Amino acid sequence: MVRILPMAASIRPSLSSSFILCNKTATSRSTAAVSLNSFASPSSLRLPSLSSAIRQSELFGLEPSKPWRQGCTSLRVAAAGNMAQASTTTTPENALEWVKQDKRRMLHVVYRVGDLDRTIKFYTECLGMKLLRKRDIPEERYTNAFLGYGPEDSQFVIELTYNYGIDKYDIGTGFGHFGIAVEDVTKTVELIKAKGGKVTREPGPVKGGSTVIAFIEDPDGYKFELLERGPTPEPLCQVMLRVGDLDRSINFYEKAFGMELLRKRDNAEYKYTIAMMGYGPEDKSTVLELTYNYGVTEYEKGNAYGQIAIGTDDVYKTAEAVKLFGGKITREPGPLPGINTKITACLDPDGWKTVFVDNTDFIKELE
Repeated sequence: MVRILPMAASIRPSLSSSFILCNKTATSRSTAAVSLNSFASPSSLRLPSLSSAIRQSELFGLEPSKPWRQGCTSLRVAAAGNMAQASTTTTPENALEWVKQDKRRMLHVVYRVGDLDRTIKFYTECLGMKLLRKRDIPEERYTNAFLGYGPEDSQFVIELTYNYGIDKYDIGTGFGHFGIAVEDVTKTVELIKAKGGKVTREPGPVKGGSTVIAFIEDPDGYKFELLERGPTPEPLCQVMLRVGDLDRSINFYEKAFGMELLRKRDNAEYKYTIAMMGYGPEDKSTVLELTYNYGVTEYEKGNAYGQIAIGTDDVYKTAEAVKLFGGKITREPGPLPGINTKITACLDPDGWKTVFVDNTDFIKELE
């Protein structure tokens, strides 16, 4: 059993993350999931670097000055003028322009649970989600379940991972909560209580504002913030993560991920600042809520929370942009063995992991 670490009282309420990407067989891989198998070794993901065989000049749209010949032991050197031209295509400015034009969408969030059927029951009966699909991979000793409020090709969903024989995980102090938009918070809380759910914050206006919210806890201890809103195309609307340097994180997510800073709010009374980042307005799309607690620069990541998956038109260009803006690539871009879905995985400055998935390949997997 993994010990759950107590949370410091000065930290804004919630949880944590950290996970291991594992290399699966063709039948066991899902798009961005890169499923969370507790027993896999990170080295199992080390595949030959595909990005190293592609020039940055080609990645960002410039024709190479000389042909690339496979099998050669050396590359032909272009003329000085062409080299100067090619170098301009690798600048942060050019990469930033491409990132802004890329068609990106938050696809799903991945995390581990100790009893899959129990969690599915809670999410469907208490939170109103639908079980979209479920698959068992006995040879790898894990099962996945995808849940949400709409189809995966258009809405943000949850991917749950159950590893055989593991019934508890350490959520830590870094992960915060998931946000769900509901039309009536009080009625939703009453339903959750009737089903035996745990309410950790009763319905009421958010401190310093008027939006009615409540907090509940699922059977594994993951917190969900219920936000009272009108009808929305994206009910599963937030993922909150804590960071040690908010300005650094905002800069990274804007440049490397192409997200927009939707709003920023400082709460001096409670000693924290939040920044909402995303690819569209909060009332119509899922957003990433980054929280900075005054004076706290590091958090326990635990082993429960996994990653967010984001769609992209080109995982190779995405990986190069992440590198240019200070991110760390943990899985070089390229196709997954057997199913050919192209992905790349990276870490942000705080160590939070994200998997980028080729948009076309993702749709093909759902067919």
